[in-house]
Amino acid sequence: MNFYTGLWVAVVTPFQNGQIDEAALQNLVADLANRGVDGFVPLGTTGEASCLSLEERRRVIQLVLAAANGRYVAPGCGTNSTAQTIELAQEAKKLGAHGAMVITPYYNKPTQEGLFQHFKAVHDATDLPLMLYNVPGRTSVNMLPETVERLADLPRAAAIKEASGNLDQISEISARVEGRMNVLSGDDGLTLPIMSVGGVGVVSVAGHVCPDLLRGIINSYDRRDTHSALLLHHTLAPIAKAMFLETSPGPVKYALSAMGKMRNELRLPLVPVKKETEGKIRAAIAAYLENPHVA
Repeated sequence: MNFYTGLWVAVVTPFQNGQIDEAALQNLVADLANRGVDGFVPLGTTGEASCLSLEERRRVIQLVLAAANGRYVAPGCGTNSTAQTIELAQEAKKLGAHGAMVITPYYNKPTQEGLFQHFKAVHDATDLPLMLYNVPGRTSVNMLPETVERLADLPRAAAIKEASGNLDQISEISARVEGRMNVLSGDDGLTLPIMSVGGVGVVSVAGHVCPDLLRGIINSYDRRDTHSALLLHHTLAPIAKAMFLETSPGPVKYALSAMGKMRNELRLPLVPVKKETEGKIRAAIAAYLENPHVA
């Protein structure tokens, strides 16, 4: 069974005085699990994984697994080193993770053949189902549809989180891998458009704030109630936009702090959002809470 479907949340890593706020992390995950989230991706971009030590990565996986109430957990294990990525994926397996998300290597700027060989090496070194992650805005490399199609032949290359923002590319990927690899949106605001071209869900940032809304979009589309799905899509749009007014996870961490769920603390080189951005985020959340339109 391919469990990479539905509503996944790319979990933030709460901090308190420079250390992982373990209670805040577990409370957040437990609350989201109770609100219909299907799976969790800790240690991704949103989780500030690149600023965590190996021991901190281990601890985050343990905490999320313990709080997830049986939901799937697929930690981010990707780096720009294939050997290190393999080590992290193998460690995630030892800790009990259900899968692993692997980003395209950043900084190195590999060719398409290099991308294929990277993912194949990780695939061959672990028996975890992999979620490939294409986000050229962060990595400066775009994994093309023909490369994804080649990777879909690998039995444990189970899904791709597509955050290129290019709907034509995502549509082509969906057509090329249909029945062999699940396609998940990596952009909240494109959840419905990507589902309309063959996607099966989203790995969400806004899901920290409004999981019911994302759940409603997915459920409405799955039952072919496109009118309700579109209404919810339009309701989501201002929140999705607000979550990326500055570099993520700055906006969502501020939103969660305003909701009393964690401190507004990031690790350098990231810093909290500006005051004017805070006002825009509060306004987007308030507008949603006044008129949620959740199906």
